[in-house]
Amino acid sequence: MRVLLLEDEELSAKRIEKLLKNYDPDWQLVEVLESLEQTVAWFTAHAAPDLILMDIHLSDGLSFRLFEKLKIEVPIIFITAFDQYAIQAFKTNSIDYLLKPIDKVELFAAFDKFVDIKSKNTAFANIDYSSLADDIQKLSKKYKNRFLVKYGDTILFKNIEEVAYFYADEKVVYIVTTDSKKFLVDYKLEDLEEMLDPHIFYRINRKFVVKIEAILKVKTLFNSRLQVFLAPGFEGEIYVSREKSQAFKTWLDG
Repeated sequence: MRVLLLEDEELSAKRIEKLLKNYDPDWQLVEVLESLEQTVAWFTAHAAPDLILMDIHLSDGLSFRLFEKLKIEVPIIFITAFDQYAIQAFKTNSIDYLLKPIDKVELFAAFDKFVDIKSKNTAFANIDYSSLADDIQKLSKKYKNRFLVKYGDTILFKNIEEVAYFYADEKVVYIVTTDSKKFLVDYKLEDLEEMLDPHIFYRINRKFVVKIEAILKVKTLFNSRLQVFLAPGFEGEIYVSREKSQAFKTWLDG
């Protein structure tokens, strides 16, 4: 079995090589590559391996960028120190996903899984690595956790835990905090959509970006629109358009 390792940490690479030999002396580690540049060049000059062990963080960037440059149909075991939230996505879209430091039992279990799938002639090409890359890069993004706000001639900051929702009034955007206070912020709602964790905040219409905990209730209307009630309350009525209602309900459902 020909195995390719993408790993820029020497100690980690040596440990994986040792464990690979322990698992099966007949398995061959064909190369250890440290960068995206090396990997692209290697694939250009060599036949594809049987299996790839891939660290997400290489010396010159995220290994996900390889899927933009190469069509990889080889099964992959991802290896990295990464947020636990992403594990299910990896396990669904790859052979396996292992956290550093590498545990021998978990690595051997991943190898066993690979051997079992290969013996059943399963088409590894069905795995959509590009889609997985998009999902995980979103998960790894660092979202804004506090905002500077204006209160008269004073500048304060509000932690994200204090925020209930944002709303736009003409060209002015306000933060409404959980204690019912309102502050000006120097961002457009479009900017906020990129800054905020999409699992926690959602833009329900042109004027509101709301936090999941701020949604008191949602009422279904006859024309498939949704009416949203927030806490702290808002003076006017807030609606989700018919076009966005299904996406909003999907977001609510987690």
